[in-house]
Amino acid sequence: MARWQILLSEFDIVYVNQKAMKGSAIADFLASRALEDYEPLNFNFPNKDLMYVAIAEGDMPENHSWKLNFDGASNAVGNGVGALDFDCTNNMAEYEACIIGIRAAIDREIKVLEVYGDSALVIYQLKGEWETRDSNLISYRKLILELIEKFNDITFHYLLRDENKMADALATLASMVKVNEQEDMKPIQMSICEAPAHCCNVDEEEERDDHPWYHDILQYVKSRAYLEKATENDKRILKRLASDYVLDGEVLYKKRKDQVLLRCVDAVEAKKILEEVHDGACGTHANDIC
Repeated sequence: MARWQILLSEFDIVYVNQKAMKGSAIADFLASRALEDYEPLNFNFPNKDLMYVAIAEGDMPENHSWKLNFDGASNAVGNGVGALDFDCTNNMAEYEACIIGIRAAIDREIKVLEVYGDSALVIYQLKGEWETRDSNLISYRKLILELIEKFNDITFHYLLRDENKMADALATLASMVKVNEQEDMKPIQMSICEAPAHCCNVDEEEERDDHPWYHDILQYVKSRAYLEKATENDKRILKRLASDYVLDGEVLYKKRKDQVLLRCVDAVEAKKILEEVHDGACGTHANDIC
């Protein structure tokens, strides 16, 4: 760090805190660059239990092109493309995955198919650019060449592994899980959390004693008072936490590392501020609240 300070000392660099941006400024910027053919999005979706919407296969034109992404996995735990109950190499698992996908497309009477995979060996052998010498793979290639006769058009494309992450993740999962024939596999659901779970728990915590989350810190900073049943460990923790807070009248602030003061607010005021931010009236709240 000291070395960087010495190297940068010859430049006239001034550190300035980032200022808050008014919500109206963003709205004005977007409004000035509106598209002529813009159509507002309709967020009304009455059937919230519906997880997927797609065009029925019967409505698809016969020459509609479908895309198939395949991937296989073979490791010390098992082999995975769906359910392989036999030992095989990674290249054999890749061929098995490709065959399962092509057969699924045939069952759905798909006539135009684009096949994508991250196995260069499988893709270029099927395209005829690489020679197939492994005796274990010759039969697989022969079978696929027979299956592709049922398509009007089928093409094979090589993908980098980073571009085939979903198929790779599912194949790895299949290789790690042992499934019995009588066991029913449940659908796998994935969800994305946009904020830590405890962020939604402020209201519940404050309802316990009708005090804001910073009440104990405020009492200590104001009068060096502890809770009646506080243990020695609780007192040490409270004392350490309070060292980062300052009191101005009846308003408690938290000191950041750059000495900027963040005003502490309770759940009611925090909710009000968040509503104002989302409504576009950002003001200066973003710079002085914790």
